[in-house]
Amino acid sequence: MFPAKKPNTPQAAVREPKALVTNEKSTDGMADPGSARLGSGLHVKGDIIGTEDLLIDGSVEGRVQLGEWKLTLGPKAKLTADITARDVVVYGYVKGDIHAKGLVEIRKNGSVIGNLTTARILIEDGANFKGSIEIDRSAPKESDTSVSSRAASASAGAGSISV
Repeated sequence: MFPAKKPNTPQAAVREPKALVTNEKSTDGMADPGSARLGSGLHVKGDIIGTEDLLIDGSVEGRVQLGEWKLTLGPKAKLTADITARDVVVYGYVKGDIHAKGLVEIRKNGSVIGNLTTARILIEDGANFKGSIEIDRSAPKESDTSVSSRAASASAGAGSISV
């Protein structure tokens, strides 16, 4: 006959708080689908530790540790933080040291003040960088390189660049 009615209970306008980090796809194409995102209206004072790719467009004071995951800092990002991640892409501003097992990219209009330790580096024309760069090729995937290529690297210098 008629569908059963639910009991008439008052429903308060309850809003769930927005998540600090969401798994939404970035509309600007900077982050991969499925990566977590910290939006431009958010400010974190403390450490961020994660096990997935992360896009930050807000501000962070503390440490960011992603281990084997990628960190992308959007154009509105302002970090005063030390960063540890597999790869780091900077479109915004970072004041702190960056340790990456893979690649550090400082994109046009990106700015980094701090020391970099990475296997590979890319600094685009128009980017700002002040600090030192240490090329660390001791990552596990690099251990299979031949003795001659390691000798050639060794003869090229200590692997540090100061800018």
